[in-house]
Amino acid sequence: MKKFLDLGLQPLANSYIEKKNLKFKEKKFRLIVGFDPKNFLVSILNTIPKEKMFNKNYPYKSSESKTMKKSFKIMSKRLKSKYRPNFVIEIGSNDGAFIKNFNRKNVVGVEPCKNLALITKRKKYKTYCEYWNSRLARKITKKRKADLIYSANTLSHIENFNEIFKAVDTSLSQKGILIIEDPSLLECLKNGAYDQFYCEHIYVFSTISLKKILDKYDMEIFDVENTKTHGGSNRYFIKKKKNKFYKINKNVNKEIKKEIKFGLNKFSTYKKFEKKVKLSKIRLLEIFSKIKKKKLKIIGYGATAKSCTVLNFCGIGKEYIDFFYDTTSFKINKFLPGTKIYIKKYRKLKKNDAHFVYLGAWNFKEEIFKKEKDFIKKGGKFITHVPVPKIY
Repeated sequence: MKKFLDLGLQPLANSYIEKKNLKFKEKKFRLIVGFDPKNFLVSILNTIPKEKMFNKNYPYKSSESKTMKKSFKIMSKRLKSKYRPNFVIEIGSNDGAFIKNFNRKNVVGVEPCKNLALITKRKKYKTYCEYWNSRLARKITKKRKADLIYSANTLSHIENFNEIFKAVDTSLSQKGILIIEDPSLLECLKNGAYDQFYCEHIYVFSTISLKKILDKYDMEIFDVENTKTHGGSNRYFIKKKKNKFYKINKNVNKEIKKEIKFGLNKFSTYKKFEKKVKLSKIRLLEIFSKIKKKKLKIIGYGATAKSCTVLNFCGIGKEYIDFFYDTTSFKINKFLPGTKIYIKKYRKLKKNDAHFVYLGAWNFKEEIFKKEKDFIKKGGKFITHVPVPKIY
């Protein structure tokens, strides 16, 4: 593994701080990202034990984003129509934004975060509050195999590929398929979105790296789709090689060619990205400094795990941003990890709230700009670092 990016000391991105704990020193880790020239995989080098990240206090809820709810609803309708699955497993079911679109008898959720698993259990959806592995897979599929295993923004959190794909192999029916959605490495590099790297995102997949990994488990990608979610993601359709029910779509080769043309198989590409990230830091700090010299007010919008990476890497704290607005109930009245910026319950932006708003949730920009059109019409401005630091 060849190191190409050092994002400095970072806190656990989703460990939001309660007021009573502000006096305690946070645990931080060195966030270093590397590239494996053998399998083209990009990953963080210093991993954190999963129990420290995914537990009873996990703050992110999929259902609190209109964009994600809509995406899951459309996707589930498509899957039911095209594949007609009798039994569905979701790995990382969160608060049920995906599984609630299926009949309770035909779907099972796997969610290790107790607070989120309780939400779907209360809604009478069978949910295993456990980590995905072969033992759990055997337990779930003892009586019937899965025709569809779905996982959005979860498999990139699991360090051990044996744990993932041996369990998938155990669970799938003869015609069964695995569908995973994760941030696209290609889009990440094109957008300068270095905030896709944080403690939970052990890997940011490319098609060429995932293809090499799947080869070891006698699996293959038979289709791939580009989506807009999370600032540009890939949706991979995967099957066992012996499953002849689905032909390999030309989209797969098209995506591979696109990634190789960009240079995702070359270390030099990642060194260029490192320079881009360093320049992004300088320019973002310049924007914040110029605004503060004029004694103008900046607040944050979307106290995301992504924003934690940016703010801690750039050294942007309370001296620049007064507070953050956020819709996620588990984050409200807490403080951002590392920077300790206060998080308030979201309300629609008013012109006198701030002169500038830092877009922590830049990946939901379209949804946010629609919501805040009055603020923008009255001269309200947003700051972003993607694709380059600038003011909207």
